[in-house]
Amino acid sequence: MKYVIMFTSTPAHDAAVSPEVAQDVYARVYQWFQDNADSIEDSGAELQPVDAATTVRHGATGAVVVDGPFTEAREAVGGFTLIDVPDLDAAIALARTWPMLELEGTSVEIRPIVTDYSQFEQ
Repeated sequence: MKYVIMFTSTPAHDAAVSPEVAQDVYARVYQWFQDNADSIEDSGAELQPVDAATTVRHGATGAVVVDGPFTEAREAVGGFTLIDVPDLDAAIALARTWPMLELEGTSVEIRPIVTDYSQFEQ
């Protein structure tokens, strides 16, 4: 089954991580991708910080372009990866090994992807 796993963190906590700890964790992140290559269908991408975001959203007179973070959430998606594993339990087991989970304010969101679009056909 295919899932997108999104790596989230709290920007304020990220800023408090020492450069030495960050370097150590990032080295383990790179190793994590190598160790789990058989389950990773697309390595996805690491995203720029949320303050670099641009959003296009609904406006009363049409689409409106705005800069900056707009979510009320305290966590921000920092990257994503597409995995293909047997089931949700396997996805959870994989997500639990994400090296950055040792850092406060970090989480991994797991979402199944839509693979059958027949429900949308007319």
